[in-house]
Amino acid sequence: MLKATQLRPGMIIRHEGELYTVHSVDHRTPGNKRGAMATRMRNLRTGAIMDYRFRAEEFVDRAVFDEIEYEYLYSEADAHHFMHTGTYEQIQLTNDVLGDAVYYLIPNTTVKVEFYENKPIGVLLPDTVDLTVTDTEPTVQKATASAVMKPAKLETGLTIQVPPFINNGDKVKVDTSEARYVQRA
Repeated sequence: MLKATQLRPGMIIRHEGELYTVHSVDHRTPGNKRGAMATRMRNLRTGAIMDYRFRAEEFVDRAVFDEIEYEYLYSEADAHHFMHTGTYEQIQLTNDVLGDAVYYLIPNTTVKVEFYENKPIGVLLPDTVDLTVTDTEPTVQKATASAVMKPAKLETGLTIQVPPFINNGDKVKVDTSEARYVQRA
């Protein structure tokens, strides 16, 4: 069991008697109400996508699977290739299996692939990954004292908000659970 605030993209949970893979998580705290985790999940049996809102203090049943360490190699269209770090065996995972985790995969990233009945069904990402900024607005002089953020597109296609001093080509550390800037890498 884990708290809903610990949910991460790629996790497999048991909800209402079914297995779901978490595709995205958004921590919302509206006004003076209690926080909630808005999730988008895919049913592993039917493939149906479901949006569900967990209370922040609610406990979620994480399904236990075999977790095996793999290294991400490369992508071809919808197929993403991974190599077992011990046996060097390669597997392919699709965007349907990976969900939003595809935005955090760069070559040589080590992830844990979750298997259920010898079938890969998801990945566990590291807490943070280092990604390169490919497109952002230029730095504006005298904007260093403000807390204003600007959008930046990263090498994987993910767009996040970054401080104004970040430029094209800079490496940034990104929190994989909330898709947010942490610091320069």
